[in-house]
Amino acid sequence: MCDVLSVSRSCYYAYRKQDEQAECSVQKKIEAQVVEAFRLHKHRYGIRRLVPELSDQGLKIGHYRVRRILHQNGLKAIQPRSFVPRTTDSRHPYPISPNRLKDRLPPSGIDQIWVGDITYIPLREGSWCYLAVWMDLFSRRVIGWQLLHHMKEALVLEAFQKAYSNRKADKGLIVHSDRGGQYAGNIFRRWLARCHVLQSMSDTDNPYDNAFMESYFSRFKAELLQDGSFENIENARSEIFEYIEMYYNPIRRHSALGYISPMAFERKASYPQKAEAR
Repeated sequence: MCDVLSVSRSCYYAYRKQDEQAECSVQKKIEAQVVEAFRLHKHRYGIRRLVPELSDQGLKIGHYRVRRILHQNGLKAIQPRSFVPRTTDSRHPYPISPNRLKDRLPPSGIDQIWVGDITYIPLREGSWCYLAVWMDLFSRRVIGWQLLHHMKEALVLEAFQKAYSNRKADKGLIVHSDRGGQYAGNIFRRWLARCHVLQSMSDTDNPYDNAFMESYFSRFKAELLQDGSFENIENARSEIFEYIEMYYNPIRRHSALGYISPMAFERKASYPQKAEAR
């Protein structure tokens, strides 16, 4: 072929070598981009999440190639233990409050119904911490939360105190949760009575009663935890604060709210004419 094209063999091999060097440079850039994306997400992104992340950056790459690059660089996403601790224990001596949501859904305004729940947060060393959250059911806004190494009554109480301090709801507010002992405790009930709040609890063996919080925690873990774990509780608290207060409440669009954020939905509900004009 070189004879037909009147090209010397030395020129041909020099051309081939140049192409191989250029290809090697491209491969190194791709590898660097994959490694950078992996480290950017603090080792919490596995292959399934790295592929769409890289696609958003303009790099079209397959699962096999990402897996090979991670393996070659000794990179592996951190994973929580397969064991899932229980956060609800209804086997306690405290009285159970009635379910007050049956005739009150959906709420027509803010601070009519708050729903709460607890979820576990895995840490890198294999231990757990626990997150208690209170959400306004009308706007889906997280109004109070607390993260501690335990899930005793103080966990839900401190989260509620933050929520009440932020909102100062009127009398008649319904606070709904599951039947866990944390919500049935005497100290927590006294706080609710002091705030003139009506307590509501899920019916027995009804997983749909608190589906709102289950849905929230599902999104929370998918978008923040990414099937991984946090370095420690301080790291978890910092990132949870950023997610809830700086992203979820003010920015994240919610399908149940007409694809606007919880804070925007509350503003629209409070000032509907001005909001529509904007």
